[in-house]
Amino acid sequence: MIKSMTGFGQASLEGTTFQLNVEVRSLNSKFLDLNLRLPKLFADKELDVRNLITEKLERGKVSISFDYQQQGQQEPQISYNKELFKAYYTQLQKLANTVEAPQDALFQLALNSPGVTENKFDETLSEEDWEKVKATLHKAMSDCDSFRTKEGAVLLSKFKEYIQTISKCLATVEELDPKRVQRVRDKLKGGIHELFGDEGFDKNRLEQEIIFYIEKLDIQEEIVRLGTHLKYFSQVLDERQSNGKKLGFIAQEIGREINTIGSKSNDADMQKVVVVMKEELEKIKEQLNNVL
Repeated sequence: MIKSMTGFGQASLEGTTFQLNVEVRSLNSKFLDLNLRLPKLFADKELDVRNLITEKLERGKVSISFDYQQQGQQEPQISYNKELFKAYYTQLQKLANTVEAPQDALFQLALNSPGVTENKFDETLSEEDWEKVKATLHKAMSDCDSFRTKEGAVLLSKFKEYIQTISKCLATVEELDPKRVQRVRDKLKGGIHELFGDEGFDKNRLEQEIIFYIEKLDIQEEIVRLGTHLKYFSQVLDERQSNGKKLGFIAQEIGREINTIGSKSNDADMQKVVVVMKEELEKIKEQLNNVL
């Protein structure tokens, strides 16, 4: 089973004094690239939230937002900095005396000066509410994970289709190989006869050179290795754990064998088949960028 890194999930919580909506969005990335938007109320819980996300979503460009709304009427707590108020008022009096201005508004000016008055709401999160918030986050991440699983099922069918096409091409390569070798042999012999005729060269030496040349073009090892890599790729696809990185490594090995077959083939018909295999492999590599 494989999972996509593309996903979306959301969950809501109706608390006694607040309402919370959590949204999770995920895109492909080589590592966990986390963008977290938390209200100030949860600032001391940020590390816990990040650990929960890392454990659940593992990898991807993940954006998580907490939409937090207070509910009901709350009693404001008002406090005054008396020493700061006195300092402001004294300074304002001195300025007013300097220009002989009226001092009726000095009290209000000093009271409204920065830092004198602080209005605070009692925003504390109980342990019970925090457990509910964590459950809401888990629900949103589970929805995102389910989305990833569904997307992964689509990718799985595509991968199997691509691998099947490459396997069919490999079977064609195996069929073409004996004919290719014979064509190379005949072409070399024909060229020698055309240059020298029936005489003027050592036939045994020619046969040895032809064998040496054909051995350099031999692709049997590459055919066997490519077949092994294709089977291994299919096995990893069916594993319970999604492992895009492992599939990426196998895809690199598949590409190496296909390229070697193409460079050694020296045959137009086989080259056409190799081009098809390369096309399918490029599709695999492109889709693997989105596999968890």
